[in-house]
Amino acid sequence: SFCFLSGGSSILLLILIFLELLTKRTSSSFLCNYSKNIKMSNNIEEPPLKKQKLENGKEEIVTSDAPAAIGPYSQAIKANGMIFVSGCIALKSDTMEFVSDEIEGQTKQVMENMGAILRAAGSNFSKVVKTTILLQDMNDFVTVNGIYASYFNEDSPKPARATFAVKTLPKNAMIEIDCIALE
Repeated sequence: SFCFLSGGSSILLLILIFLELLTKRTSSSFLCNYSKNIKMSNNIEEPPLKKQKLENGKEEIVTSDAPAAIGPYSQAIKANGMIFVSGCIALKSDTMEFVSDEIEGQTKQVMENMGAILRAAGSNFSKVVKTTILLQDMNDFVTVNGIYASYFNEDSPKPARATFAVKTLPKNAMIEIDCIALE
């Protein structure tokens, strides 16, 4: 038997699921008054929030091998066979400090951070289809271009790309790059 959740019942539902898993109760009365989404049996299905995450087709990608997001966004989102990597700056994941104050070092770290996120999502640079590069100074374009190119296979098509000079980047970074890749 199933029934509907009211607004304040979701916390109670999660507590009851936790207690059920701890005690391994199999009583058919468990949750009968609280949920329409959990089947009454010895096998409890995932909580509704997990199903909603899957139903909307989005999966958050998180890795400790790249700096954590410094705002209300994800390192990357996987959706419909595509991976959308947020803008990467040259922070080291362990210290959250810039690896260098030179464009060469920052560009290499940005690409390493992006590579770590792509790997965590089950992808790599050969599957990148689009990038956007944001530069603090367009005079760094040639240097950035050389380092950037070294991360992509010479024998495969390079990603589509846009490059812009901007006034200021997060934490006063010299460069930020985002990308879209195939899974």
